[in-house]
Amino acid sequence: MNAARNVIIDCDPGIDDSLALLLALNSPELNVVGITIVCGNVPTHIGAENALKVLALADRLDIPVYMGANRPLVVSYTSAQDTHGDDGLGNSHLPAVTKVHAAQNAGAFIEQTLIEDPTVSILALGPLTNIAEALQRDASLFNQVDRFVLMGGNYRSHGNCSPVAEYNFWCDPDAAKVVFDLMPVPIEMVGLDVTRKIVLTPSLLAYVKAINAEMGDFIEKITRFYFDFHWQYERVIGCVINDPLAVAVMIDPEILGGFAAYTTVVATDDVARGQSIVDDHEFWHRPANSQIMTDVDVNTFWRLFLTRVAGATDPDLSTTLHQLLGGRA
Repeated sequence: MNAARNVIIDCDPGIDDSLALLLALNSPELNVVGITIVCGNVPTHIGAENALKVLALADRLDIPVYMGANRPLVVSYTSAQDTHGDDGLGNSHLPAVTKVHAAQNAGAFIEQTLIEDPTVSILALGPLTNIAEALQRDASLFNQVDRFVLMGGNYRSHGNCSPVAEYNFWCDPDAAKVVFDLMPVPIEMVGLDVTRKIVLTPSLLAYVKAINAEMGDFIEKITRFYFDFHWQYERVIGCVINDPLAVAVMIDPEILGGFAAYTTVVATDDVARGQSIVDDHEFWHRPANSQIMTDVDVNTFWRLFLTRVAGATDPDLSTTLHQLLGGRA
């Protein structure tokens, strides 16, 4: 078996970030060396508290958590607490972790880690403020990053907080533009085109509860609010869980497919704020800086997620996926 990949997870927990963390923490292919928090779904201090709650659930409080940016580079900060609840975990009000606390200065941690381990991989699951600030200070630190995977943006899918923009890019459009302009290694963009196909349905949740009562109870508590939001605003039965798909492709690159292209982001604070522009016809004749994901193996994702997070096993897993996913299984 290959050695585990060292990875920094930069995130804004958030319901789907929390599920993504659980997937990463329960996957032997990944060695999470630290979790850095950015303001996004919730303010930074709440995101840090939520990361600690997930680490406690996974019995991994040995992993350090660092608080980073508490506002975007230029625009005013707008949280997504209408989507994730005031506490970021669906108003579940889970007890706070008191044994350990988050540290300050996520930026310093990212930079020091890159100095000590230049080939560390980075998973960016929230607005890109922390990453952009580090790039602006010294982009050369990222020259040898093994993989840089982000959840954000959209290619042909509509936005989720404006007609054209995905929330992470919309929340800090200037940071997103900086990352696409300055990142010296290819960006793997896991956007709404593929994440919208990953829906945690009531039936899938019932399966998790049936095989793992503790995990099922946790997921039910944090997603009930998310289920209600998705039905009210998108008429989705269940909830889209964006961020775990970015973790999954870090574990198994075959889960997603796409194409290489030059991509940039609209930083202007107007109707196109945060729009990701993918030059799929090479109008600008610029070198590709990103891999844009357009295809997803839904069955393989759920097999990975349910195995790692809930402890699902065959033959029940295959039978259940065939029943619940139909022709996609």
